[in-house]
Amino acid sequence: MWTAIKSISSLLLSFGMLLLGNGMTGTLLGIRSRLEGFSTGTTGFIMAGYSVGLLLGALFATRVVATVGHIRAFAAFASIMSVAVLAHVLIIEPIVWFALRVVAGFCMAGMVMVVESWVNERATNSTRGRILSLYMMTNYMGAGLGQFMLLLDDPAQFQLFVIASMVYSFALVPILLTRSSAPKPSSPQRTNFRELFAVSPVGVYGTICAGMTNASLNSMGAVFAKDAGLSISQVSTFMAMALFGGMVMQFPLGRMSDRFDRRTVLAVAALATATAAYAVIWATSQPVLTLIIAAGFFGGFCFAIYPLSSSQVNDLADPDKLVQVAAGVLISYGIGASVGPILVAQSMAFYGPQGMFYFIAAINGSLLVFTIVRILQRDRGDKEKAPFIPLGGTGVSSKQLYTAALSNAEHIVPDDKQ
Repeated sequence: MWTAIKSISSLLLSFGMLLLGNGMTGTLLGIRSRLEGFSTGTTGFIMAGYSVGLLLGALFATRVVATVGHIRAFAAFASIMSVAVLAHVLIIEPIVWFALRVVAGFCMAGMVMVVESWVNERATNSTRGRILSLYMMTNYMGAGLGQFMLLLDDPAQFQLFVIASMVYSFALVPILLTRSSAPKPSSPQRTNFRELFAVSPVGVYGTICAGMTNASLNSMGAVFAKDAGLSISQVSTFMAMALFGGMVMQFPLGRMSDRFDRRTVLAVAALATATAAYAVIWATSQPVLTLIIAAGFFGGFCFAIYPLSSSQVNDLADPDKLVQVAAGVLISYGIGASVGPILVAQSMAFYGPQGMFYFIAAINGSLLVFTIVRILQRDRGDKEKAPFIPLGGTGVSSKQLYTAALSNAEHIVPDDKQ
């Protein structure tokens, strides 16, 4: 196990730095948009650009990797990302910032795709599950710790953008200096979205709702916290606590869904997310510590919706089409994530900061009702489940590591018997 971890340590370091810079940049832009006087609706439009870029990256970034190889593709994506971050302080215009967020999302999808496929090639059947867990911990820890980088300087100045650019540039170093050989790129396969919805309506709808919820929190959470009267340090803690809560709660909820009907656990998670959203609204009138604790509970449940929904789809999908299914799941998530920040911004403009969590509560309430209706309409039957796989709450996971883990989880053999 330690040999496997050592072989991918440089890749995980690059990945952690990517998420560190990305976590900081997302929150920084939310705060800076308000400082620049942009309206809530305009801020939501800008922040939605990142999710649009992720969706485009999930569809097309693989072509770049297949054309020039993993290392060159990663270097190109990281360089463009570094430039895009700096460009925000050169041209302060909403349309330009939206375009830069699209570019950033596309590049991030490409870089994560490179790292994940590389990690997957280094993992064996017996170590893949543990490595995936370590990988997802790196995901949440990087994004969570990135929130505290806002404390390094004044968000109203340019220095934090420079720091973010430096982090993306430094993320190049471990992967460029690794002695591991790059994997051979594979061509992407797609699935018909209507066919995927027919296979698992609950799974697909849950993935869309997860995209809307997670992207709203990641993009507009800092705006909510700032408008609720929190200081910069408190905004950082609020966002970090939500991410750390997501890291902690995925595993117990996931293991519970392996034992019981996945849809029932998904319905409970949706109900808990909606309830926690109202708890956050209530906590805005309480001491800051109460609000931060509420954010942790909220993040713990809301970030579990995505992997639970994905697992539900894979329970019912053809085992021979896991790659196409994973691609379809990413598209579903991307659709929700693209419209979520825009819609939640309109809700915040109408109801004030609390409008963000009113919107999230309504979305998860609809998922709860839809799931209950589907449970009553169709019995799960005796179809064997795919094992639960934890997934990141930012929607940047590519399909290679995820589908490889699914296809191999039930056929694990010790290394000495391979």
